[in-house]
Amino acid sequence: MSVTKKDVDYVADLARLELTEEETESLAGDMNQILDHIATLEEVDTSDVEPLEHVIDLEYRLRDDKAEEPLSHDDALKNAPDADSDYFRVPRVID
Repeated sequence: MSVTKKDVDYVADLARLELTEEETESLAGDMNQILDHIATLEEVDTSDVEPLEHVIDLEYRLRDDKAEEPLSHDDALKNAPDADSDYFRVPRVID
């Protein structure tokens, strides 16, 4: 399968992107390289490989889940960029 400029224009239209002619040509080339690489990967025999949930074995890399004392109110506010006596102060985002 080969990606054409028409395919790139279609996907760009779906994503509401405006691309120049040079960007369209560049993306078509990049997508074709990706598809060529995937075709190369499909040639690898993976019949003996067990399916993985994670690339690394996470079972032994997690720390024990144990309860600890919570932060005090003062410690929680100590590194806040802006705080009053009881709360974090953040910039207003809704007018």
